[in-house]
Amino acid sequence: MPAPTGNPIYEALVIPNDALDKGGVEILRAGLVNDELYVTARRVFVDPATWGEVLADITRRLARIHAADGGHKEKEVLAAIESAFAADLGAPLISATSRAAKRKPAGRKAKAKAKTKPARRKPAKVRGKTTSRRKAR
Repeated sequence: MPAPTGNPIYEALVIPNDALDKGGVEILRAGLVNDELYVTARRVFVDPATWGEVLADITRRLARIHAADGGHKEKEVLAAIESAFAADLGAPLISATSRAAKRKPAGRKAKAKAKTKPARRKPAKVRGKTTSRRKAR
């Protein structure tokens, strides 16, 4: 269906049914407009490090989604996203194969410990919105 004259279409994602049923608060929205990244976020966490946990969870979910579309394994996608993320933040580029070679084999206790997830922090009261724009690469 063509866009009405003068009104470009922005394709927003659908809100998940669980969110509609249970309620909640949107904390992050990102979109591309003419190859420019637009981000809106709420400052909901007292400790900004909590955003690291949120971004890690989002990264794992994106890897699963991308792998489900075929062509790559989830671990490969995760390594590619992780590498690009670190490089964009200024970290030296380390290939997934050299990173895996540096790891020591884990014993049973280490493997069991690695499977447990850290406790999630509860979001603080919403303090407002932050909006930023960034050119997509």
